[in-house]
Amino acid sequence: MGKLKKYTLIATFLIVSAISFQAISQENGNNNWIAPKEADEIVNPLKGNEEATKAGKVLFQQQCVVCHGTSGKGDGAASVALNPKPANFTSKKVQNETDGAIFWKITTGRPPMISYKDLLIEEQRWQLVNYIRTFSE
Repeated sequence: MGKLKKYTLIATFLIVSAISFQAISQENGNNNWIAPKEADEIVNPLKGNEEATKAGKVLFQQQCVVCHGTSGKGDGAASVALNPKPANFTSKKVQNETDGAIFWKITTGRPPMISYKDLLIEEQRWQLVNYIRTFSE
């Protein structure tokens, strides 16, 4: 067997294996994004602040709609090409997370979602948390 054919077979095997592993992981629910336990202890300093929630809506429309959609269901224009898919903020899963966990996820990011730690100040990230809380099924 020639070197080129051998390398082509190896590359094909690796690609098929990676795709299969990803599909199996998603079927088994291994695509969940769970914040560390200590994130649950982070307290929202803007909880119940209506002005902060309004500011969060503006930020959401500027920063988040393209992936999460206008209704927060994870169905924005860019969501089609993303894996994992953006979170559905109307889901019980997201709404049952603590404010600290949501804040941690916005701050930290996870591909394909970027980290907003250096793009938004802490207050803006809390404003987004407040706005995300307005979504429901």
